[in-house]
Formats: sequence, C-alpha cells, structure tokens
Amino acid sequence: MNVFLVILHALISIALIGAITHQGFSAWRRPAPARAFVDRFRAVSAPGYTAAVTVLYVADFALGAYIYPAYVLDVKASLADAGLNMDIFLFQAKEHISVIGLILLPAYWHYWKRAPLNEDVMTRRYVTSLLMLISWWNLVIGHLLNNTRGML
Repeated sequence: MNVFLVILHALISIALIGAITHQGFSAWRRPAPARAFVDRFRAVSAPGYTAAVTVLYVADFALGAYIYPAYVLDVKASLADAGLNMDIFLFQAKEHISVIGLILLPAYWHYWKRAPLNEDVMTRRYVTSLLMLISWWNLVIGHLLNNTRGML
C-alpha cells in the first residue's frame, strides 16, 4: 500500500510540475508569435492552469502528509542510523518549504483568478515563479531521498 501511495505521490508531483512550469514560463513570455520550441512551450493560456495547479498542489501535499508518518518511522530512522544527516536536513527543509507553498496558494489563486490580468503582472509572475521553484524543489528532493532510501 505504501509503495502505491509513494508512486501516486510522485505521479501527482510530475503532473504539478508540468502545469506550474507551463504557467510559469507563460507568465514571463513576451507577447510575440511562437516560432521556436521554447516559445511554443510558453505560448499557453496561463490563467487556465490555475485551478489544476491549486488542486494538484493540495492533493500532493495531502498525500505527502498521509504517508509522512510511515516515512518518519521507516526511512528517517534508516537515514539517521546510516549517518546521512544532510539527507534528513534536506527532507526537513522540503517539509517546511512545502508548507510555505501551501500558504502561498491563496495569493497565487487571487492574482490569477480574482485580480485583473493586466494589473499586478510582476506580482503574479513572482508568486508563480516561487510556487514553481517550490514544486521543483519538492520533486527533486523527494526523488533523491527515495533513491537514497532504496540504497539503504
């Protein structure tokens, strides 16, 4: 059951990465025709990703919180026994940064759904970029720690 939940957690994280990365690149895009691959990647309707990003982030956070006790009892103890204190630190940083992302979601929602799109453009860009960086951090650190767990 835990393996299934960890895989589901990873799949939700990957879907979140796809949505928030498209939106983040699109938020910084200059209005110009999309000719190159990167331009086409950024030429998506950024506001359309807001609901998906919000739902995916909350679902990913909730699933991570659900499987967290098993992680602490099993994996964190193994990391401590192996003397991998940096890995424990990275996971604890991931926990705190994830909470910051969760706290950021109402502002993210407001600037994409409630505020007029021609106002607060830089704030929208920075909030989206911060949420994108948090999502990438969570995915990369979670993946690395899962790989470390597999080697113990």
